[in-house]
Amino acid sequence: MSGPPRVLRGAGAAGCHRVGEVRIRRVVELEAAGGTRFLLPDATREAVREIDWLRPHFADAEGNLILSIHSWLLDTPSGRVVVDTGLGNDKQREIPLWNARSGPYLEELTSAGFAPGDIDLVINTHLHVDHVGWNTRWRDGAWTPTFPSARYLLGRVEWEHWSRRPEPQYRQVIDDSVRPVVEAGLADLFEMDQRLTPEISAEPTTGHSIGHVSLWIESAGERALVSGDFLHHPAQAARPEWCSTADHDRDQAIATRRRMLARLADEGVAVFGMHFGEPCRVLRDGDAFRLEPTTSSESALTGSDRRTSD
Repeated sequence: MSGPPRVLRGAGAAGCHRVGEVRIRRVVELEAAGGTRFLLPDATREAVREIDWLRPHFADAEGNLILSIHSWLLDTPSGRVVVDTGLGNDKQREIPLWNARSGPYLEELTSAGFAPGDIDLVINTHLHVDHVGWNTRWRDGAWTPTFPSARYLLGRVEWEHWSRRPEPQYRQVIDDSVRPVVEAGLADLFEMDQRLTPEISAEPTTGHSIGHVSLWIESAGERALVSGDFLHHPAQAARPEWCSTADHDRDQAIATRRRMLARLADEGVAVFGMHFGEPCRVLRDGDAFRLEPTTSSESALTGSDRRTSD
């Protein structure tokens, strides 16, 4: 895909979904079409156009993938949770669209009912640059925790890996977006198969990163999955062999993707992605899979078409 990405939307809140007693909303930091070959090099326009079910939700008519960077906000009986925190403002990054941002993410978060001071828990599925940015913000000449009343849950394997990497591009992200919450005493390390709250548990989905996890949401007999980045884009459901340039272990990433897609299809569980918008059902499609968006008023429970209203 040549040329710069086409920005479709900036920050904003979208939809409301339920899993039992858990309400889930998405706050978008950035959504754009095109300019994604740096991430998924196999996703040429021609290859994307061959997957007709991607249009219009996941790709445009020209074959440009639509990618979103966002957080999922979980209002649970045990507290308010933010899952992954996007890019952040004022941070020096190599990708131009991600560099020195000044978007209204926090204002949109607050308007969705999640003011920074009211957050109880922040969970990072992994510690890549586009998942940790709003862990901190620049205040009074320093990077300070954005959510001062929250506990930040960081995967132990992820933290031990990335905090020791000396390369400047990795060290900068850790130093401006992760280490400040550790030094502030707000971080707790978790294991990849640990229950994090009464409603949320982690499952290892490694390959994209060494300690990558997905999060199961379970409440009142209903369940759904926040996938993290084992599936960057729905196109990878049709082409599980398409790997991200950011994958730590390509073979493991492919194996994880196939395993999780098959499980989600067999169980009828909705998946909430970190780079595609609405939650989706995974359906078998020959030897591969396809994703079908749910509606914003549909409950994301296992094997049910029950609808709820907000």
